[in-house]
Amino acid sequence: MTRLEKRIDRTQFVLESGRMARQAHGAVLVGEAGTTVLVTAVASKKPVPGRDFLPLFVEYREKFYAAGKIPGGFFKREGRPSERETLGARQIDRPIRPLFPDGVRNEVQVACTVLSSDTEHQADVLGIIGASLSLNLSDIPFGAVLSGVRVGLKDGSFILNPTLNEAEEGGLDLVIAGSDEAIIMVEGGAREIPEARLIEALEFGHRMIREINAFQREFISKFDVPAKRTFPLPEVNTALRDRLRGDYLGEIASRCRVRGKHVRAEALSELTEQAIEKFGAEFPDSEKEIAGIMEELEREAVRSLILDEKVRTDGRRCDEVRDITCEIAILPRTHGSALFTRGETQSLVVTTLGTSQDEQRIDALSGESWKKYMLHYNFPPFSVGEVGFFRGPGRREIGHGALAERALLPVIPPDDAFPYTIRIVSDILESNGSSSMATVCGGSLALMDAGVPTAKAVAGVAMGMVKEGERYAVLTDILGLEDHLGDMDFKVTGTRQGITGFQMDVKVSGISRKIMEEALEQARRARLQILDIMDRTIDRPRAEISPYAPKIVQIKVPVDKIREIIGPGGKMIRHIQEVSGSKIDIEDDGTVTIAAVDKESHDKAMEMIELITAEPELNKVYKGKVRSIVQFGAFVEIMPGRDGLLHISEIDKKRIDKVEDVLQLGDEIEVKVIKIDNDGKIRLSRKALL
Repeated sequence: MTRLEKRIDRTQFVLESGRMARQAHGAVLVGEAGTTVLVTAVASKKPVPGRDFLPLFVEYREKFYAAGKIPGGFFKREGRPSERETLGARQIDRPIRPLFPDGVRNEVQVACTVLSSDTEHQADVLGIIGASLSLNLSDIPFGAVLSGVRVGLKDGSFILNPTLNEAEEGGLDLVIAGSDEAIIMVEGGAREIPEARLIEALEFGHRMIREINAFQREFISKFDVPAKRTFPLPEVNTALRDRLRGDYLGEIASRCRVRGKHVRAEALSELTEQAIEKFGAEFPDSEKEIAGIMEELEREAVRSLILDEKVRTDGRRCDEVRDITCEIAILPRTHGSALFTRGETQSLVVTTLGTSQDEQRIDALSGESWKKYMLHYNFPPFSVGEVGFFRGPGRREIGHGALAERALLPVIPPDDAFPYTIRIVSDILESNGSSSMATVCGGSLALMDAGVPTAKAVAGVAMGMVKEGERYAVLTDILGLEDHLGDMDFKVTGTRQGITGFQMDVKVSGISRKIMEEALEQARRARLQILDIMDRTIDRPRAEISPYAPKIVQIKVPVDKIREIIGPGGKMIRHIQEVSGSKIDIEDDGTVTIAAVDKESHDKAMEMIELITAEPELNKVYKGKVRSIVQFGAFVEIMPGRDGLLHISEIDKKRIDKVEDVLQLGDEIEVKVIKIDNDGKIRLSRKALL
């Protein structure tokens, strides 16, 4: 067993291997403070027949025992991956995938398991370090040493791997993964950070990455690393490729200019069918190879068009945004709705307002919490003109939803200003590039349409890049084809004042600061242009929420009155809800939230609560009910749970022998409070009103 420790910036890292999971092809423990992850790497012995891509599988799982907890639910064991675990797996997958050598077709599985958690330090970035080490210690071919770090802000300075509280208070939560040479992946959110400040955060993070990479190399040097396996690359028929290139490259370049996603795809598909028919006899059993070469030629043609002519397949300039239309209030019974269309990408976004009873319960290592703002993203197969199964959300849908949710979070009002649970749902109806950014724009519009008091509008745009040697072009508002054939996917969201969310993946070795600054500036200009278009549709939240949304009002009651409102076994609060038709929530500090669909229900609930919490007033007249009769008088309930004594001498102006001569149980009578004793006992009079 080999173990090394090193302090980098303010963080003490621990690396260990040789004690656990020794039958995995590579296994390492990575620790920081009280948080420890085990990361393993295993590859199959033989390639998967017929695969033309890398079958990489990344898993990230958090064990509840890591934080000394027992899972909730009936089965009391970990089940399907949570949303957080899915996002953690994506965060490890994205930076390591482009670093595998071309031609690897063996199944590769990287599994990260959180074994210990101090509930303060997040384990996902440790998983990136562990993935790099486990692959480099194994016989699996892997291209580099890389690390992942989290960057936060504290007292105006950048800090490495902030705790959960530090990330929230500092307004910056940035995950960066990279090699020594370049940043490969960026993911995060911020509270309207300026572009220049984001560049500084990236440089700080990359500096920390280099130090951790050096620590990894020191650790790897302690091992006798096995020789890397050789994966035979598929043989390329150069004669066939040269023939296809000579016969079809020019026509492919011409058809790449055809406008419209499906029309262009059909035109290129027809060309591939022609090539298969023409060369099928001369090169038997080569249909798949011909299709692959034709796709390579398409990639060459598209990239050449962009780099040489500065024109894209749909005729746009590199910095041009597609045509945008915005519509709101298109669904009559929803609380807020918007239809955002940008080129051939369209998102239908709906905002629904609920009460605190609609909050989502989160059971995580850091503890149980409640979530009052949610954004869910759906990508049905018809959005790209395909047939497919309608299943639960996959990793991509969860990732895109999390990005859009994070982008809008800085403008969501606090609970004390807007005590509603907010759910946003984005259904992608058409897709040809950047549907997550359409979700951000549509989500901002739908929030305003619902009357949610968001301070500012938020827009997003996806940036791309094509790079050949020293030549490059940064692309604004990329198409699906440009994402597939390009070298970068950089999504940036924000307000007019700054950035709220970002996500970047690159397929090349990395990008320079100059390219990053150019991409951010181009994205800023595009974002302002999109915000101008959105403002022409709606530039501020509606003054009133939808009549179909619950009306929520909060009042404060004395803490000692909470028990009376709830009643024994919750009897009183259930009674109020049944009679009024409202939903009522009570906090420990005496905050009572009343939610009702109409004013009548709300007023009824308010009246009943005020009766319970009100204090009797001297000389005030109340309508009460006779609850019990004794020899010397009657006890009359003048408020819920509050009785007063109506002495026999105060029942009538004339003298009576028995209470029953005038009053019966259940009678409703008007009485006046004539005395309130120091101990709270109430004396009533009926005679004073006669």
